[in-house]
Amino acid sequence: MNGSPASGGFGAGFRAMLPLWIGVVPFGAAYAVTARTTGLDPFETQLMSLLVFAGGAQFAAVGLIAAGAGPWTLVSTTFLLNLRHLLYGMVVARTTELHGARRLLAAHLLTDEAFGVHVAQGRGRPAFLIGAGMSLFVVWNAATLLGSFLARSLPDPGAIGLDIVFPLAFLALLVPLVRDRRTAVVAGVAGLGGWALGGFMASGAALLVAATLAAGLAAALPAPGREAP
Repeated sequence: MNGSPASGGFGAGFRAMLPLWIGVVPFGAAYAVTARTTGLDPFETQLMSLLVFAGGAQFAAVGLIAAGAGPWTLVSTTFLLNLRHLLYGMVVARTTELHGARRLLAAHLLTDEAFGVHVAQGRGRPAFLIGAGMSLFVVWNAATLLGSFLARSLPDPGAIGLDIVFPLAFLALLVPLVRDRRTAVVAGVAGLGGWALGGFMASGAALLVAATLAAGLAAALPAPGREAP
């Protein structure tokens, strides 16, 4: 659903992410708690959220710091975890016109959730994409700040079931896009492939490989209404 140009602006993108805040807040705070317990001070903890802005990579980084890992291990691990963003960027570059500073800002703010909402609701609208990314950027950094000051009094978000928010959100975005058997098969291959490969490689690399295989399958299958040659 693309909507009118007016409905695809910054504000629409920002508001589209509000339902996900309930999941972002506890995980942002949990990251801050983890970072503080591994020895990072409040400034370093907050700076990582501002400059890295990638939840899984940030959790991995503070774990590696606690284990005494070197810079190369930190960089290579976080790179592999975020490898799927290469695919996201390629999709955005083909569907959404971005130039100069807006392109750099969109790249920094691009997350799994922002990409999913953009594809489902705001494709081709750069302001929508930036608004969606900025929405999570604001709440993630606010949650980090909160967690830094409430370090030991916050529960584990996974223990109270909030880790289910993000998979459900992606499922809600995916279902309306599955409109025929071909799309359902491709989505199934991508999902099962990512799950299976996740046991053998970093999650970011697994998702990238699974998505590439699914894209190849989509190109090979006949489009709806056409017969295979």
